[in-house]
Amino acid sequence: MRPIAKSLILDLLSTLREGAVMPVGVLVEAGELFGISANNTRVAVARLLAGGQIQRDERGCYRLGERSIAIGQRVRSWRGLDRRTRTWSGGWVGVQIGPTDRSGRRARARALRLLGMESLAESLWVRPDNLTGSVEAVRGELRSLGLPQTDLVYSLTDFDAEADRRARGLWDVAALRRGYRSWLAKIEDGAGRLDTLDSERAMVESFLLGGEALRQLVGDPLLPDEICPSVERDQLLEAMRDYDRKGRLVWADLLKKWGVPYLRAPVDGANDGRRPRLAS
Repeated sequence: MRPIAKSLILDLLSTLREGAVMPVGVLVEAGELFGISANNTRVAVARLLAGGQIQRDERGCYRLGERSIAIGQRVRSWRGLDRRTRTWSGGWVGVQIGPTDRSGRRARARALRLLGMESLAESLWVRPDNLTGSVEAVRGELRSLGLPQTDLVYSLTDFDAEADRRARGLWDVAALRRGYRSWLAKIEDGAGRLDTLDSERAMVESFLLGGEALRQLVGDPLLPDEICPSVERDQLLEAMRDYDRKGRLVWADLLKKWGVPYLRAPVDGANDGRRPRLAS
């Protein structure tokens, strides 16, 4: 079975408005666009259901499960990434990790990665304390993403000069900036190409290209300008907002066909970062 089957199912379910569900027929029809058989889609659905990543209602329709809700919320908030940061005072958020089981280690690794944290010393992971809400918000999000309760999350200040230098150098800033420029070029090229494709090819391309670019943005460490200038990231974010609007339009007919109430992207930048509008 192609790994894309599970990703496709989770991504489609993440477009649902609160309380809505999606018939399996939508998932099957969407899978066929990618060469995934109906049987393989149903097998992927069954595995996601067994793993608690999706839920089924009494009518056999699906929504995201408890294990996917926190990640789904984070993914859906990508449009407001430029409002997730605040002025950096030079402090840090630290996570002191402790012993846990294999499942806990996997969840921890995912949480630390999504919050842009890096290892400064044995058992100590850090990031700049520049996210809105300060350390309390970071702690809450880490917990929601699966960070074990035994791991300590706290504020760090007054590093000596050497520790501060090492902490600031934990991220490959040159690679981050190359990535911003590369993805900006891909998204701008893809946006121009969508209008030239038939609907099915446009659906496939917008899912693949948009999904990969989205993963880059969601996993961005959101470093302060003192470590990595944000201008190139902001340019990519704005281009991705435009591409996302185009992509949602090409998928709208399929969702409308099945009567699926879905979240529609804002029509202009003034609404970016707010709750997406609803469509049915």
